[in-house]
Amino acid sequence: MTLLSVNLNKIAVLRNSRGGTEPDILQAAHTCIEAGCGGITVHPRPDLRHVRPDDVRALAAMLRGKVEFNIEGNPFAPPRGAYPGLVALAREARPAQVTLVPDSDGQITSDHGFDLTAEGDRLRPLVSELRDLGCRVSLFVDAGAQGFERAVAIGVERIEIYTGPYAEAFAEGDARIALAACADTARNAQRAGLAVNAGHDLNQANLGGFKAAIPGLAEVSIGHALIGEALYDGLAPTVRRYLQILR
Repeated sequence: MTLLSVNLNKIAVLRNSRGGTEPDILQAAHTCIEAGCGGITVHPRPDLRHVRPDDVRALAAMLRGKVEFNIEGNPFAPPRGAYPGLVALAREARPAQVTLVPDSDGQITSDHGFDLTAEGDRLRPLVSELRDLGCRVSLFVDAGAQGFERAVAIGVERIEIYTGPYAEAFAEGDARIALAACADTARNAQRAGLAVNAGHDLNQANLGGFKAAIPGLAEVSIGHALIGEALYDGLAPTVRRYLQILR
């Protein structure tokens, strides 16, 4: 079965909007795990607008031996204040997976993937360091990306397909072209020896069709839609509904 990793960034956004400790990100993680999810994802950023380094450290201690921990972020973003940098956080937390994403402070959310051909040389030493820490490395890529053999050569083990355009096309009523682009990208990556993850704007409505089109889909990381749906239906029932779709 495709692993469901629940992204908890929106829990941190709600907490930070008021200050203090509520809602509790550790309790949210515990609830998702009890409901059956196979992983927890966070995406700390240097501006600390949602998940913070202390959250990463606390989650790492809580999740060890329970479910996979996936930390996303830009490996080229320098340390700033309480943010020590992505590789430094991985060195402390030792997550199962680190997903490298080329985002910046100016982006509301991740909206594009790496150019593997252009960025390979810059990524190589960082991928090597993360692999030495025992982390599986995944690269966030656009549908239609090229250069997967290059990714394998520098030590990358997975890609995460950016599914925002697919979700937008689905909402507009015709996702055939966008879905075909994702499926072609997945096949090309798998032929090169990479496993395939996916994420961004996936929800209960569009997830089933996406999974059916991507044989061997290893993992989906879902946060914004899942947390939004949970406001109405509850966190544990919402996680269980996603798991039913993935089965």
